[in-house]
Amino acid sequence: MGLSQNHRDLATGQDPQAKSCFQRAKIDSYLRMSPEIEHLISLQRTDREIQRLKAEVAELPRRVAVIEQKLAGTKAELEKARSAVKADEAARRKYETAITDLRQKISKYRDQSLEVKTNDQYKALMHEIQFAEQEIGANEDKILELMVNAEARDKQVKAAEAELKEEAAEIEKEKNIARERTAQDEKELAEWAAKRDASRAAVDPDLLRHYDRVSKFRGSGLAEVLDQRCSGCQVALRPQMYNEVRSGKLLYCDSCQRVLYYDPSKEAPVPEAEKNTRRRHHPKIDASQAWYYRNEYLDSGEVFLSFVNASGAAARRIFDAASGRKLGDTLLREGGYRQAFPEDIQESIRLNGNWSDAEQEEWGDELPSSVLDALQRDLDLARAEAASHHHKEAAHAPSTVAS
Repeated sequence: MGLSQNHRDLATGQDPQAKSCFQRAKIDSYLRMSPEIEHLISLQRTDREIQRLKAEVAELPRRVAVIEQKLAGTKAELEKARSAVKADEAARRKYETAITDLRQKISKYRDQSLEVKTNDQYKALMHEIQFAEQEIGANEDKILELMVNAEARDKQVKAAEAELKEEAAEIEKEKNIARERTAQDEKELAEWAAKRDASRAAVDPDLLRHYDRVSKFRGSGLAEVLDQRCSGCQVALRPQMYNEVRSGKLLYCDSCQRVLYYDPSKEAPVPEAEKNTRRRHHPKIDASQAWYYRNEYLDSGEVFLSFVNASGAAARRIFDAASGRKLGDTLLREGGYRQAFPEDIQESIRLNGNWSDAEQEEWGDELPSSVLDALQRDLDLARAEAASHHHKEAAHAPSTVAS
């Protein structure tokens, strides 16, 4: 059974399945979170929980103070009501004393009236007696008014005492809850502090120092990349930086200096039905544009190679397979790309891609993330196809039986 052109491009003279497994060693890290980032995420989650607990512990005494202030207000109202009762009682005693004094004066004036010699002296004493009697009447009216108010004052005092008793019980309950919450928070703080120590020990010291420094000034040292933006400062990332972060590379935001990370679990999953029914489109052999993947290229590691035939010459561009960054300059050679760059397409995987030379010029020094994703997806399909082809060949191969 002959191999297709795509399979010849994949691995001439080699086991496609073994080749596929070998080639996946590094490229599978694309859209995979690095262990350092996972440790930092754990550390930041721990730091935030510690901050929350510390804030809650600091807030609890203030809550208790507010509770006690409320109780103090109720106590003040009770003291005010009691003071009003005491003031009324003191006023009543004053009026009663005044009445006693006035009655003594009247008795004295009456005794004196029996001894006067003249009519004018008698009239003067009678006038004093009349004035004293008027004063007694006025004081008695005031005492009566106080007696009427005393009932309302007593009710106010009893109501204030009942409210104070109820509030005191409720406030003591709230204070006990606050004390228990504080004790629980302090216990959790100790547990989280131990987790924090473990998380910090797992992070590279230089990276940890950077994280601490940024956290001190920014409140957080780590930011997730969402919609191609740093979620910490909302500044858009350059395509190359975005691709590198997605591939798990440790990078800092150019704007806020937070450590950037991408969560591949939030990628929209391919529907299972599409996975099962999707068939790979094979690139045309004689196409003027061609894309290849190589798991090792000189000292550059995994790369995507782009070839474009035009005007009797071929242009070659090389891009890092993880970040999409362009490696070196565009190289031109005479002839078609198969004749001009035979060494580059050996032991490589042919991929789909028909972006023109003009489009690639517009990309500049990095692949757009949509192009990089498309190449990665097609690479996965090509590998799966090669593995399936290998299994079919193995199933149809004649078995050798020893005689």
